[in-house]
Amino acid sequence: MPSVFLPHRTLLRIGGADAESFLQNLITTDIVSMALDEARPGALLTPQGKILFDFMIWRDGTDFVIETEREQFEALTKRLTMYKLRAAVTLAPVDAEGVTVSWDSDAADGAADSRFARAGITLRRQAGKHGTDDVALYDGLRAAHGIVTSGADFALQDAFPHDVLMDLNGGLSFKKGCYVGQEVVSRMQHRGTARRRVVTVSAGTELPAPGTEITAGGKPVGTLGTVSGKSGLAIVRIDRAGEAMAAETPLLAGDVPVTLALPGWSGLAFPSTSDEASA
Repeated sequence: MPSVFLPHRTLLRIGGADAESFLQNLITTDIVSMALDEARPGALLTPQGKILFDFMIWRDGTDFVIETEREQFEALTKRLTMYKLRAAVTLAPVDAEGVTVSWDSDAADGAADSRFARAGITLRRQAGKHGTDDVALYDGLRAAHGIVTSGADFALQDAFPHDVLMDLNGGLSFKKGCYVGQEVVSRMQHRGTARRRVVTVSAGTELPAPGTEITAGGKPVGTLGTVSGKSGLAIVRIDRAGEAMAAETPLLAGDVPVTLALPGWSGLAFPSTSDEASA
C-alpha cells in the first residue's frame, strides 16, 4: 500500500452551528450531499469566476476540514474570516503535521478523494505523517490520471474551475444555488465555452521542466505543469490541440515531441475543428 506524506499541505477546521450553511453559500463544492468519508475538491472564487484558493474538503463529525497548500493557509483563513461576519462559525488550524495520502488498499482510515474515485482508484487523505516522503510517487499518480493542483499545475487567479476539471470531479456544483463567482461558471457550463482543459502528457524521452510551453506549428497550445519522468500534466487549449492532431501537426514541449490525452474518466474529447469544445 503506497502511503506518501505531503509536508506542504495543511489543515483548517471549520465548526459551529452555521458551518455547513456558511460554506455551502460560499465555496464551489456541494457539501450538503458530501458523504461522511468523502473528500471533495473545492475552491473559493473571485467574483469573476477565477480560482482564488483551491483545496480539498471533508466532514469530521459535525465540523468540516479544509486541506490546502501551506502557502495558501493564512490568506485563505483571513478571507473566510472576512466572510464569516456574525455567523456562528469557528476557524482553527488542525494540530497535525501535513497530510498523508494512501492508495491501492482496503484501509478505511481517512477520507476518500472523489477525484481519484472517478479514475477508479481508492485514495484516502488523513491528517499527520503516516507514510514515506516520496512525494514524487504521488505526483506520478496524479500525472497518470489528470489530477492537478495549484502551484504545480496552474496559478491561482489565472484559471477557471472548468480549466482544472472541477465541473467533472465533484468540485463544482451547478444545482445548489448562489456562491461567489457562480454566475460566471454557470454561464460557461450552459454555453459550453470551456476551451482550456487538463491533459496528460507523454513523451519518448524525459519531459522538460514544468513551465515549458507546449506548441503546435510554432503556436502556443498550453504549458507543462507537473512532470514525472516521461509523463506529465498540462492545461491546454483543446480546440488548438485538436486542430493540430487532425492536421497531424507535431506537438512539442520545448523541442520534445509529446502526445496529449484527455483523462479517460473525464468523458471529454478533442474537437477537430474550431467548433465549441464539449464540456
